[in-house]
Amino acid sequence: MQDAKNVVCGERQNQYGDIEDSFNTIANLWRAYLSTDIASDDVANMMILLKIARNKGGVHRDNWVDIAGYAACGSEIDANLLH
Repeated sequence: MQDAKNVVCGERQNQYGDIEDSFNTIANLWRAYLSTDIASDDVANMMILLKIARNKGGVHRDNWVDIAGYAACGSEIDANLLH
């Protein structure tokens, strides 16, 4: 969990900016590409599914760290949507 926090709140945030802004941008692009409604919390779910699919090909620790990070991001996004 600490590794996920370090990645989400450190490396990735420095590289890609605020999680909510980044996931909103991704959702907008996926929405346009798929011609269907996609929300920022869907991005977290879909990225978790991507990591699960990668684990099917052989389990790697970084996939688990990323899953925890995406879950934390989704939780934060959902908490902000409720306010």
